[in-house]
Amino acid sequence: MATFLYKLGRLAFRRRHFVALIWVALLTLAGVGAASAPPAGNTSFSIPGTEAQKAFDLLEQRFPGASADGATARVVFKAPGGQKMTQAGNKATVEKTVKELSDGSEVASVADPYTGHAVSKDGTVAYTSVKYKVSGMELEDSSRTALEDAAQHARDAGLTVEIGGDALNAAPETGATEVIGIAIAAVVLVITFGSLLAAGLPLLTAIIGVGIGVSTVTALASALDLGTTTSTLASMIGLAVGIDYALFIVSRYRGELAEGHSREEAAGRATGTAGSAVVFAGLTVVIALVGLSVVNIPMLTKMGIAAAGTVVIAVLIALTMIPALLGYAGRRVKPAGEKSRLLGGGRPAKKPARANMGTRWASFVVRRPVAVLLLGVVGLGAAAVPAASLELGLPDDGSQPVSTTQRRAYDLLSEGFGPGFNGPLMVVVDAKGSHDAKAAFTEVTDEIKGLKDVVTVTPAQPNKAGDTATITVVPNSKPSSTTTEDLVHAIRDAGSGIKDKTDAEVLVTGSTAMNIDVSQKLNDALFPYLALVVGLAFLLLIVVFRSVLVPLKAALGFLLSVMAALGAVVAVFQWGWLSGLMGVEETGPVMSMMPIFMVGVVFGLAMDYEVFLVTRMREAYVHGEKPSQAVVTGFRHGARVVTAAAVIMIAVFSGFIGSSESMIKMIGFGLAIAVFFDAFIVRMAIVPAVLALLGRRAWWLPRWLDRALPNVDVEGEGLRAHDSRRTDPDEDREPALA
Repeated sequence: MATFLYKLGRLAFRRRHFVALIWVALLTLAGVGAASAPPAGNTSFSIPGTEAQKAFDLLEQRFPGASADGATARVVFKAPGGQKMTQAGNKATVEKTVKELSDGSEVASVADPYTGHAVSKDGTVAYTSVKYKVSGMELEDSSRTALEDAAQHARDAGLTVEIGGDALNAAPETGATEVIGIAIAAVVLVITFGSLLAAGLPLLTAIIGVGIGVSTVTALASALDLGTTTSTLASMIGLAVGIDYALFIVSRYRGELAEGHSREEAAGRATGTAGSAVVFAGLTVVIALVGLSVVNIPMLTKMGIAAAGTVVIAVLIALTMIPALLGYAGRRVKPAGEKSRLLGGGRPAKKPARANMGTRWASFVVRRPVAVLLLGVVGLGAAAVPAASLELGLPDDGSQPVSTTQRRAYDLLSEGFGPGFNGPLMVVVDAKGSHDAKAAFTEVTDEIKGLKDVVTVTPAQPNKAGDTATITVVPNSKPSSTTTEDLVHAIRDAGSGIKDKTDAEVLVTGSTAMNIDVSQKLNDALFPYLALVVGLAFLLLIVVFRSVLVPLKAALGFLLSVMAALGAVVAVFQWGWLSGLMGVEETGPVMSMMPIFMVGVVFGLAMDYEVFLVTRMREAYVHGEKPSQAVVTGFRHGARVVTAAAVIMIAVFSGFIGSSESMIKMIGFGLAIAVFFDAFIVRMAIVPAVLALLGRRAWWLPRWLDRALPNVDVEGEGLRAHDSRRTDPDEDREPALA
């Protein structure tokens, strides 16, 4: 591995014009594809095999043309102070709006509030439901514009009008904080390298990689049914790992220059050693992201594969484009310890009188491993305590910012009709196998009316064949509450008894029931997914470190950090701690995808730091140092860079906390705090403490397994055979700029 990458790095350095041309061409091609592709929509949370999805499929068969999965909009009207919606002027405005909404070519139906009992008891709020023939993803912009124009005309007439439903779902906005995150990354890189040019290389290559990845996702969004969230998450992860991977190779390159190697030789050696770590770190991230497909949720699978694609691009760019750009930079990238002309006057920095901070910290941990280990474990355990109160759900309009019309429509409906009105349940009764379908419909209706937390049950609406009917149930509690979830389970339990009596099957669906089924599916898949991903990565790390205990320690440390991060997410987004600082306007259940997504992403990123830091320790140990000294050596060479990488990744993820989309905000915070816990507590404290306690046993591997495993040579032992003549960097024949 190291020898192959060494040759690749030297080749990219020499053929830099060709390498740069290839990546620029790929970026251009992806950009053209994204610009010419139709815009992405918002994917649904459907899951094959769930009861809610089965009911949707049944409605498509038994109610042809009903567009069960079509986009919906609720236009909510509120009368001015002291007036009623039933007054002649207000009624005329609403009827005019209903007629205007009915003119759209994609509109399937528009309900009249006055004939459909859609006026609140106090008469101040009314609504009309607009049903479209196509899904929210397929809805044309002209239909959305017509919807907004109709609402605006009613506003001009004096009414308060807001629009809810999925017809107006817009792409999330990340705000200025994302730019601030990139700016922080740039500052950290400048401090780390002491050079503007060296700091700019990781940023440049990361942006190019994310540009190619996100443009490709955008170009394929319509064809592959990729939502807007997919590209946002791909850019989040691609930017973070892209900067980190390039950072490690540039840092190793400067170290090789400081040892006296020529620039081409240094590029080859940096790619062969740090590049090997990049490959295996990238593989762990890809395994974790692609492994999301085992959950069998199409949207989650697409998100994982898209993000994994950006990680693969980041690895390839780090291995090829970074050496090429180093060739262009020439003498402008200084050896380690030497500052640029702008920051240090072009003079070599004075050698420090004492060891660097990484060495001092590692020496402290090696002397007091038990105290550091206990403090780290207890601290993370305390942070994980809130995770015991974790409640899962999926976001609805009630979790939107109050500045959005969807949230204001949600609040108006809650005010006029009760909180459960925003999440009605659709009960589908399949009486095709029943001898008396009408009796079955009546039985179901009466049974549901007797359940707790039920406000309204509409009469059964049968299809033309009379063998299937729909019943709308309005709960007394809001859609995301556990009380509503209990009602869904109660209806399904009652349906089992009804089937025994009437041979009619009762199915519960609707967006609320679908969200409950999605959450259950994710809960059931969490532990199998965790076992699969951790198991595969464990085997990979055994190959990398040629040890059993080191990968085991890495996996256990990850579990500590991810549980602590989940605890922090619960504290902020469910309990409301620091919610004002984080811009959380509505607390509630944690997004049901959060635990499994965090497990996947954080595991991959945690293994990045494990690979980068511990491979330097392994390298020192293989070269003859004692185990405790190898820990200190690993920190001397790697702690500064790993710290910089972690700060950069935290800054990038934190930038997404400013998103208007609650799911993106939660994921950004969760990943940022997880990286903090894992990098600074697990990898920087617990890992060296455990290795110090284990000593030589940390690198133990059974002989039979040692013979069976392939030798990937992450430490670069094979490079000794390719050791080239060392030259003074100032005597390189390569020009400063080619």
